[in-house]
Amino acid sequence: MADDTPARQPAGASGVVALADGTLFWGEGFGAEGEGLGELCFNTAMTGYQEVMTDPSYAAQIITFTFPHIGNVGANQHDIEALNPHAVGLVVAERVTAPSNFRAEARFDDWLASWGRIGVSGIDTRALTRRIRKAGAPHAVIAHRRDGRFDTQALVARARDWGGLEGLDLAKDVTTRQTYSWTEGPWVAGEGYARLEPPSDAPHVVAIDYGAKRAILRQLVAAGARVTVVPATASFEEVVAHAPDGLFLSNGPGDPAATGAYAVPVIRQWLETGKPLFGICLGHQMLGLAVGARTLKMHQGHRGANHPVKRLADGKVEITAMNHGFAVDSKTLPAGVRETHVSLFDGSNCGLALIDRPAFSVQYHPEASPGPQDSFGLFRDFVQTMKAA
Repeated sequence: MADDTPARQPAGASGVVALADGTLFWGEGFGAEGEGLGELCFNTAMTGYQEVMTDPSYAAQIITFTFPHIGNVGANQHDIEALNPHAVGLVVAERVTAPSNFRAEARFDDWLASWGRIGVSGIDTRALTRRIRKAGAPHAVIAHRRDGRFDTQALVARARDWGGLEGLDLAKDVTTRQTYSWTEGPWVAGEGYARLEPPSDAPHVVAIDYGAKRAILRQLVAAGARVTVVPATASFEEVVAHAPDGLFLSNGPGDPAATGAYAVPVIRQWLETGKPLFGICLGHQMLGLAVGARTLKMHQGHRGANHPVKRLADGKVEITAMNHGFAVDSKTLPAGVRETHVSLFDGSNCGLALIDRPAFSVQYHPEASPGPQDSFGLFRDFVQTMKAA
């Protein structure tokens, strides 16, 4: 057991996080009862917890929020990125309080319970975060029982026996099951999400959904594109049947090498057309694999809304949101591909572009608005590239 965690269950504990090495973090459970299995990571964002919980990129992950006051602005039907939460559960320092925000429609803990998601509060999240930083993201089980009865040996064994994210294709699990058109624009105070109908001659984008956030699709529409969304497993023939002017590769969960088994051939065929391509997060990693680079599992990953990224073309620094546990290995980028952005935290690759054709991608999330609009220009650049082509 770790020195900073109690081996014995404290009185009144109704929640626990059990790590694969046998370490137990005790607290007070909230949200749904039950247990969930996943990789335990941490997120440093102070806001946007509902966006985080519903981001498909967090599938098979348990999130430790380093900011203590999570849930104090409640929950609503607007701040979601998918129809339902994809994160397994969350770990927080303080109890979820009654909401204090004019946009709140429900308590956050009630919202979690309605979707079957588990939370544990009262955890020393600083100690847990330090552990992840030193030893890497562990496999874990999060559990909540109101009666406080846990078979901790079984929980630890379940965490220990899990294979983890490496080699795991999760895009197939979170992608859309059907093709559809997207016309919703960004949220406007007092109005909500506007329906935007781009003109018939607007550039047409086919977005491959590996786990796409709605905010990304809204920014593509706001930049002036017509958007058609297709499943992650769509073939090249299915993509070009929509006569697109450009291809967008979305974010998503899991090991990029596993998803690349079926995604990379489609991307390589698209690159041969010479038409524009833009990728974000997992889409960035897919483009990297398609041009011959490799991806690697990161020690702890990047997750938060305060990540500085340097644009190498002019030295400008953008404050970005990130959510990834894998990265493109910049040392493996081939000739004809240039690195465009790097993390100022650890120097890891955050962007690439092909030299001889209009294809580029970024590892971070330009739609998440931490800057708040430092990176919105990427969507406009993509649309303008399609218009020029």
